[in-house]
Amino acid sequence: MSTPSKKPESSSMTYEEEEEMQHDIAKLRDQVQQVSLAQKGTEAKMDCLKKGMDDLKTELKTKLKTDMDELKKLLQ
Repeated sequence: MSTPSKKPESSSMTYEEEEEMQHDIAKLRDQVQQVSLAQKGTEAKMDCLKKGMDDLKTELKTKLKTDMDELKKLLQ
């Protein structure tokens, strides 16, 4: 059994309404693009902060190990 074909409905929108809708769609696309770019910028900043934290963690571990080695030598 086939589904009956549905005739396309004629638009009840006026030309001005259609243009306004297209303008609104274009504005929304621009906003989505801006949000997407902002999100990518935020992600890049977060990656940079994570790297900085990892570097700091490594530096602190190294410093702590050095300090502990010096303390062991002093206590011997």
